[in-house]
Amino acid sequence: MDIVERFINYTKINTTTSRENGAKGIMPSSPGQMKLAKLLVSELEALGMEDIILRENAIVTATLPANTDETIPVVSFFGHLDTSAEQTADTKAQRLPYNGGDLCLNPELNIYLRESEFPELKNYIGDDLIVTDGTSLLGADDKAALAAIMNALQFLISHPEIRHGEVKVGFVPDEEQGLRGAKAFDVSEFGADFGYTLDCCGIGEFVYENWNAGDAEIIFTGQSAHPMSAKGKLKNSLLMAHKFISMLPGGEAPEYTEGREGYYWVKQLQGNSARTVLKLDIRDFSEEGYHARKTFVRQLAESACALWGEGSVICQLSDRYANVFNSLQGEGHYPIDIALRAYQRCGITPTPVAMRGGYDGAVLSQKGLPCPNIFTGAHNFHSIYEYLPVRSLRAASDVVIAIIQETFNGFTTGNREL
Repeated sequence: MDIVERFINYTKINTTTSRENGAKGIMPSSPGQMKLAKLLVSELEALGMEDIILRENAIVTATLPANTDETIPVVSFFGHLDTSAEQTADTKAQRLPYNGGDLCLNPELNIYLRESEFPELKNYIGDDLIVTDGTSLLGADDKAALAAIMNALQFLISHPEIRHGEVKVGFVPDEEQGLRGAKAFDVSEFGADFGYTLDCCGIGEFVYENWNAGDAEIIFTGQSAHPMSAKGKLKNSLLMAHKFISMLPGGEAPEYTEGREGYYWVKQLQGNSARTVLKLDIRDFSEEGYHARKTFVRQLAESACALWGEGSVICQLSDRYANVFNSLQGEGHYPIDIALRAYQRCGITPTPVAMRGGYDGAVLSQKGLPCPNIFTGAHNFHSIYEYLPVRSLRAASDVVIAIIQETFNGFTTGNREL
């Protein structure tokens, strides 16, 4: 099956993640994810893959056996089944030639992919773009990954002369709401030595750094009183929360930062004069900076509590995921080296990107499976203007194949320092 046909078939299954069901602990949160998982299982079976397992939570794993007696580390690849909840309509994907300028997605609704808004389109003149009709997401995040991985497996199975070690694949649900599938994934059972997610953007991008990420929930407890007799009695928890927010560093918020600059994100504030809950996201690329930010929030809460009275401020801190690079230092650097060699093998200039977000590989790396992130080729994730250049999709699959080849070449020559 051609990779484009495969991808478009996947987009026909609505796998929009359900935040409501996710909040209830249901996984997969939407029935379409299980439907897609079953389709992938049938395709894996048709290819002749081994150890194919479909779990009740829609996590799929499978193995391509080694065709060599050499001792090769087991490499793995991951994609997620769900699409983001920004749009819930069914996808009507179409493949259109792009010759420059604006591209009409929907003449009836006058919806255009405009070059003035997305100047990177100029890089794809002469290519075909897979787009929607402007009424839904495309779902290349992350069905392009599924198509690229499956296409690579198909190629290797049809070319047994290409020697390789054991290869494993994993497809997980509900990445779009807190990396839930990766958190439920059993790395020890899987049995891979390292891996790669495909959950990134334009051709050439390569992620091996992301946030150290944590959450803070700060509860302010005041004292309610009727305003006609409130003097000396009313202690307004809403105002306490606002004063707390005002003491956060003013320029260290998402809207003022870029690159590797960390931040505090005031994400939710809800309550009344008696009780208010503030939720913050805490982000930093370095472990030292991340711990310093958590310490700052905790000490600020302690100081506020001392000011407003015992029990008036309670701070609860939790870790969400860690920077993948924490798992890729020293001798653990080889997954980065292999990927860079694979990009070069495919004639692609690697563009390292420090991801200001999280992805499944962050969780998998914390669990002991080092997992950088390679591109799918798509642009404008979570938008009706999401598009996928066909050459980029093919290139993503080529990189998967090249990584498998470079893993074999690197370890059979004893050259881990690729």
